Amino acid sequence: MATQAVRLFRKLDGLFAVYKPQGVHWKLVRDTVETNLLKAVNSFSPPAPQCMVQFQVLPSGETSNSTNLTVTASKLPTLSDHHLVAGPQFNNICVGVGHRLDAFSSGVLVLGLGNGNTALDSLYRSHVSRDYILEGEFGMATNDFTHTGRIIERSTYEHITQDKLEHVLAMIQGANQKALIMYSQVDLHTQEAYELAVKGMLHPQYKSPPILTGLRCLHFQLPHFTLEVQCVNETQKYLRKLLHEVGLELRSTAVCNKVRRTRDGPFKIEDALTHRNWTADAIIPSVTYFHRTTQKIRKNDRKAVNQLDGMAEAQDQIGNRTTHVEPGTHQKAGSQNLASEALMDSKQ
Repeated sequence: MATQAVRLFRKLDGLFAVYKPQGVHWKLVRDTVETNLLKAVNSFSPPAPQCMVQFQVLPSGETSNSTNLTVTASKLPTLSDHHLVAGPQFNNICVGVGHRLDAFSSGVLVLGLGNGNTALDSLYRSHVSRDYILEGEFGMATNDFTHTGRIIERSTYEHITQDKLEHVLAMIQGANQKALIMYSQVDLHTQEAYELAVKGMLHPQYKSPPILTGLRCLHFQLPHFTLEVQCVNETQKYLRKLLHEVGLELRSTAVCNKVRRTRDGPFKIEDALTHRNWTADAIIPSVTYFHRTTQKIRKNDRKAVNQLDGMAEAQDQIGNRTTHVEPGTHQKAGSQNLASEALMDSKQ
């Protein structure tokens, strides 16, 4: 019969989301969650050590010098199973990290427990979009595109208006929309492409550079501004550089004050656990809540893999057809080459 610790450990299987604060490395978040879960699992009283039957030879007389001996069976606890000898019952819990956040950024960070780590790989291959809130400031440029970096340039910003900012954002979004269509490898003249575009379900089929699927201004008050970004295959450094390029397009400079992820695929910021809730009592209900989502991610990944295999086979068949040439054409081409060489010799 399974103990309470084993039953609790079996429940730690799936995906959930936490809120990573700014200034904290993602490794520290992972290690803190793992430590809290190990404390919870090992907090239960260990099972009683198993007993071992041991036969002891004892004198049968009244005195110890008696020559008559008897064999007596006795039960003794096995010291190798004692918790002071064996140590804690669980020493490691596999905690996986999804699309990572650097120390400067904050927001939703997806973690996996047990077999949920395979779903993390499926989530990464599915090229899901993510939402960010970017807070920027016009008037200066730094070496790492953040407000805490070394200032390398200062510029004016009084000529910038919200209309000019939105015009630049529309240009950037239009260029990224073309890139999304190109990397999605969908025929634009089909009904399938139209339906995917209307539903906003176009995504790259293979690994692609960062692509912005949505970009709009939420707040504008010089020198500060706030943008909402939906993107695929991005990095936080790319997003900070994006604000720098927006400043250059407006004939100024800009730095990033804050990067906050509000959504990572199906995981939203409302579902993310804060630092106080990185405990087993809060993580287990969150894993149970996302159990159906985890199964859906795995199912969609299997479909995507089958589609990619079918596309690869089709491309191989097309390649074989293009490389196959009839023997007569080789002979014909060879005779033409010989004729041309003879003509050149006659001219010489």
